[in-house]
Amino acid sequence: MIREQIEAYFSDKEKLLVEAVSRLVSIDSVEGDGAPGAPFGPGPAAALEEALTIAKEWGLAAENHEGYVGTASLNDGEDALHILGHLDVVAPGEGWTVTQPYAPKLVDGLLYGRGTDDDKGPVIASLLAMKAVKDLGIPLKKNCKVIMGTNEESGSGDIAWYFARNPYAPATFSPDSGFPVVNTEKGGFRPSFSRSWPVQSGLPRVKWLHGGIRLNILPGDASAGVEGLTMYDIQPVARNITARTGIKFTFAHEDGLTVIRAKGEASHAAWPEGGNNAITGLVALLCALPLAEGGCKEALDGLNALLPHGDYTGRALGVAQEEPVAGPLTVAFSLLEVGETGLEGRFDSRVPLCASEDNCLNVAKAAFEARGFAFEGSQSEPHHVPADSPFIKTLLKRYEEYTGLKGECLSTGGGTYVHDIPGGVAFGCSLPGFDSHLHGPDERVRVSDLMLSAKLFAHVIVDLCQ
Repeated sequence: MIREQIEAYFSDKEKLLVEAVSRLVSIDSVEGDGAPGAPFGPGPAAALEEALTIAKEWGLAAENHEGYVGTASLNDGEDALHILGHLDVVAPGEGWTVTQPYAPKLVDGLLYGRGTDDDKGPVIASLLAMKAVKDLGIPLKKNCKVIMGTNEESGSGDIAWYFARNPYAPATFSPDSGFPVVNTEKGGFRPSFSRSWPVQSGLPRVKWLHGGIRLNILPGDASAGVEGLTMYDIQPVARNITARTGIKFTFAHEDGLTVIRAKGEASHAAWPEGGNNAITGLVALLCALPLAEGGCKEALDGLNALLPHGDYTGRALGVAQEEPVAGPLTVAFSLLEVGETGLEGRFDSRVPLCASEDNCLNVAKAAFEARGFAFEGSQSEPHHVPADSPFIKTLLKRYEEYTGLKGECLSTGGGTYVHDIPGGVAFGCSLPGFDSHLHGPDERVRVSDLMLSAKLFAHVIVDLCQ
């Protein structure tokens, strides 16, 4: 009976959903400088206000919690279910072809734009599920609350702030990963490393290098300025590196330097094998050039040995490992800045259940320090919820009912809001096999997946709150 009501309700709601998602995607909500009421910048604050406006338009009780998060509730009852989504986005980057990042466009059932999949589309699907339950007049004894954050991409300080002041619900899911249920999230360590050296006069030399835009994005672009070599000196070496790595290089003469621009393919740092790292490709090229001996060359050679191109499992670093539940450890070398007197860099490693500081962080630290680098960082624990929990069984039951697909528990290298929440899991919003171009150009969501998610969420709300 409930499913029939839900299916009938959503039969004409696709346009409403697309319009609401587009309203949020049109807002550039990359983190900026904080201010009172906008702790993570004006963009996330604007997206939060728009989401709360939509919630109110849909008859939900909405509240702004000092700009950290917003909440939308169905009733005044005790919270039985929290749905956690976020409204901040990663920087758009380059390479968009279907539309511009903040100009959402619907093409053949796919909605394109930054945040359509991560995580504005899923937030709207969650709110629409609540609207459905409310409009259908289904009686509930307890409350479902959608919690909309503004800092998920940069540390989740928003959710930490909220739950320092408010209790957890008995059940929590985040529609920020995929179906069926993600009950295991890898831990991680994201250290910083550096090395300094005196200014050197010997040529050829690397004068500067810029690579990466964000710690959790495998970089698709990197560039360097080289003094003492022409593009004609470099091009034959570059062709060999391109043949080995797939990284493409272009050259220009600027301010007395040969500027090398490396082009790979960006991807989420949790799945580095899905991209092609421009930083490691560029470092490989520089290490193949006849650079003058000195601190810079030694440091680049060290990085090329510790984090070589194509090594996404940490084998060269000595930390490679895996286990059946969470899978393999991954490493994404995502940030590097080189100047005339030193370098600074970071990598993003996601670690399985068997990982410990002794076999990961401490091993990496020793390897870097042995090559003359300073190294700092800490390691976070994985998150795992037993697959036989009643909550997970409810989610999988509804998933199988609405999709006809087999429900199962999965693990991810990505982190969501539920990582530190007891019993929390990720649930939705894309069906298996769909490539959303997460964190890359032409991010998109399949509208039918969002509609399916809204139906599923509505039924789960009834299951847990009735």
